[in-house]
Amino acid sequence: MRTRATDGRRAAVLGSPIAHSLSPVLHRAAYKELGLGDWSYDRFEVDEEGLPGFFGELGPEWAGLSLTMPLKRAVIPLLDEITETAASVEAVNTVVFTEDGRRVGDNTDVPGMVAALRERGIEAVDSAAVLGAGATASSALAALARICTGEVVAYVRSAARAAEMRQWGERLRIEVRTADWADAAQALRAPLVIATTPAGTTDALAAAVPERPATLFDVLYDPWPTNLAARWSGYGGAVVGGLDLLVHQAVLQVEQMTGRSPAPLDAMRSAGEHALAAR
Repeated sequence: MRTRATDGRRAAVLGSPIAHSLSPVLHRAAYKELGLGDWSYDRFEVDEEGLPGFFGELGPEWAGLSLTMPLKRAVIPLLDEITETAASVEAVNTVVFTEDGRRVGDNTDVPGMVAALRERGIEAVDSAAVLGAGATASSALAALARICTGEVVAYVRSAARAAEMRQWGERLRIEVRTADWADAAQALRAPLVIATTPAGTTDALAAAVPERPATLFDVLYDPWPTNLAARWSGYGGAVVGGLDLLVHQAVLQVEQMTGRSPAPLDAMRSAGEHALAAR
């Protein structure tokens, strides 16, 4: 997918709530490095009800959109096409407006996770654990389907969530076993642990981190580090954070929207770090 790299193009991130989003910081840093000084990237508070109307007002100057909750599934009926990756998790976080006027949806969270792990030397694992069962957990399973050769154990709070995770496993063709959240401390001994839960949820698990932990991927980035990530790194374990994911998925978005590759990963990460520090 590729858009016209013409003058004065626009892009934005949509969602509700959206004020906290770091996407404008990352994309604007990329535009500066790429010499796209007349490109703009904004944020708009848009909910599911307002999404069709927002799309209806977009002009030819628009190159693409980033989408966060609760729009990742709501946008699908408004698109002309979605990629295989987006279809696999029924979630679109990237919309590219092509030169011929089509609206193409993609999901850069999945390859972004894989890229963030690869950056830390994690190319493959023989098993993994996932903490949580929300939308991010399904993306985690899709990423693990690319790098995990064995079983994934998902730790969840309800039978309904457990059933959903097993269904995602079948759909993504990865072996998923579910376990009760009460036993989540056992997850911390896996070669790779992906924490997909909201802030504070894993705090109580920090005391259970083993003396020689392997790799933790905690998708949160604010506040950072989480209690779990701090204890993990304190014991010498490798930690991949939410900013790593945010930057890598944004790199892919920039490349798709601008047609320029590679996007400036280091500059985007630095901009994100400075923005978080300022908070």
